[in-house]
Amino acid sequence: MTGFGIVGTGVIAALHAAAIRTLPGARLAAVTDVAAGAAGAFAAARGCAAEPDLDALLARPDIDVVCVCVPSGLHAEIGVRAARAGKHLAVEKPVDVTLAAADRLIEAARTAGVALTVISQHRFDPGLVELKRLIDDGALGRLVLGEASTKWYRTQAYYDSAGWCMGPVTEVTAACATQAHQVEVEDTALALVRFASGAVGTIMSTTAAYPGFPQRLEVTGTGGTVIVEDGRITRRALTADGHGAAGPDAAVPDEADTGAAGPGAAADPAAIEVASHAAQLADLLSAVAAGREPAVGGQAGRDALEIICAVYESARTGRTVSLGS
Repeated sequence: MTGFGIVGTGVIAALHAAAIRTLPGARLAAVTDVAAGAAGAFAAARGCAAEPDLDALLARPDIDVVCVCVPSGLHAEIGVRAARAGKHLAVEKPVDVTLAAADRLIEAARTAGVALTVISQHRFDPGLVELKRLIDDGALGRLVLGEASTKWYRTQAYYDSAGWCMGPVTEVTAACATQAHQVEVEDTALALVRFASGAVGTIMSTTAAYPGFPQRLEVTGTGGTVIVEDGRITRRALTADGHGAAGPDAAVPDEADTGAAGPGAAADPAAIEVASHAAQLADLLSAVAAGREPAVGGQAGRDALEIICAVYESARTGRTVSLGS
């Protein structure tokens, strides 16, 4: 039996607990939070222990994996302590808020010999998995354009993106603004990105789009276009040869791909589906058993953070920011 511990019992912790409950041979052993009352209530509702502090949780021999669900700027601090205690790590996104902090966490996990996955649950959505397979198989030909859009409605800003499907990002030009909320961060961001492959793309993210709309990823290549909404392929139009020569059904969507999901997380931060988080935690356990790197390791989390940092720098300076130099 693999024991999990959760640090931080806010909104996202409930999703981790639900995901753990779906995994064969796994159990939630204990949680902790700086708010003892919150930890106690969370634990009582799920039949696990509530530890008074992080040290007590890390001292438990029945905890093999720690889910770090604390506020973003504390991820590395908590993660490093857990790694040094010999615990494998599932760290919520972003990996942290600075590249230096991310590097500390990655190095701590490497030195301790523990597995580290940074939550990027959408990479485990069926539609994203299929899109990645199509790209890797060359079905979309040479990639030309990518568009990522998150038009959610929230009471505070949310931003997360990474160049997973289309490869590494080399340049970012961005603008950020606070449009509709009284918050200390932006609630709207727009970025133009250039990929190492020569493809270009846009990333648009807002939490001010009432009532909230599906997350959308659209990738176009010389061989066609695939659209993914809330983790499901809703449009797949591929040419016959992957190089622009249209086949007889080039513009016809797959019947099995049609149909829209409800509003879900677009309007409610607690309504994120559990399946993709569960799949990522399952991948972490599989990686530990096989002695391999998790599908979304520490470096992948760092790559996403580097893009986010470039967005902020470009928005602040009004200049294009180069990555990977």
